[in-house]
Amino acid sequence: MMRANFDLTGKRALVTGAGRGIGRGVAEALASAGATVTLCARSASEITEAAEAIVAAGGSADTLALDVTDTRAFAREIDAREPFDIFVNNAGTNRPALVQDVTEEEFDLIIGLNLRAAVFAAQAVARGMVKAGRGGSIINMSSQMGHIGAAKRSIYCASKWAIEGFSKSMAIELGPQGIRVNTICPTFIETPLTQPYFTDKAFHQEVLGKIKLGRLGQVQDIVGAAVFLASDASALTTGSALMVDGGWTAE
Repeated sequence: MMRANFDLTGKRALVTGAGRGIGRGVAEALASAGATVTLCARSASEITEAAEAIVAAGGSADTLALDVTDTRAFAREIDAREPFDIFVNNAGTNRPALVQDVTEEEFDLIIGLNLRAAVFAAQAVARGMVKAGRGGSIINMSSQMGHIGAAKRSIYCASKWAIEGFSKSMAIELGPQGIRVNTICPTFIETPLTQPYFTDKAFHQEVLGKIKLGRLGQVQDIVGAAVFLASDASALTTGSALMVDGGWTAE
């Protein structure tokens, strides 16, 4: 009798940007599937509260309070811990602006977190996976904007297109070690990061006009994709981009 294996019992998972929004939701979902989850973010209070909620619900969780843009500190912390089986590379940001108005500071902020920090975070976790010799799953949180262009999002798109290429290359290199690397590519998800965008009614309607299912995404729409890619249900899936975009990129 065939069945999909989504069970993560005995697996160690790390989620960055886990204090709220997609990161917290993914951490909760991985814990509910049986994983022991480490929640990482700059805000100690947010991840502590989230971890306590997971434990109260019967899950297993701890915290790692640091800024992932401090790549050396992140690498030291990961090297000092038992290797992880699952990594959700989720921390990210955006500062929408027309290309002629983008400042060097905004460029450095977006590329520094979405690309530089993500690359070296994945490197640090992958080293532990390779050393442990038991395979693993790396999930880089990308975006539909890693597959299309959009006004006022030139640098964000650049960062996510880069993550897509990086992820495919990682998948090729790490496949022989049994480490799978994939991306999740959400459309606009209602989170504290995106909420201010939708105060602009014209922009809200423009977005809904491109999402074929006719609604904004919710964090709940992302967590199933994360559990799938983290688990043996996706054992032959690597180098892939899982679109969770309501059909935006179908055209």
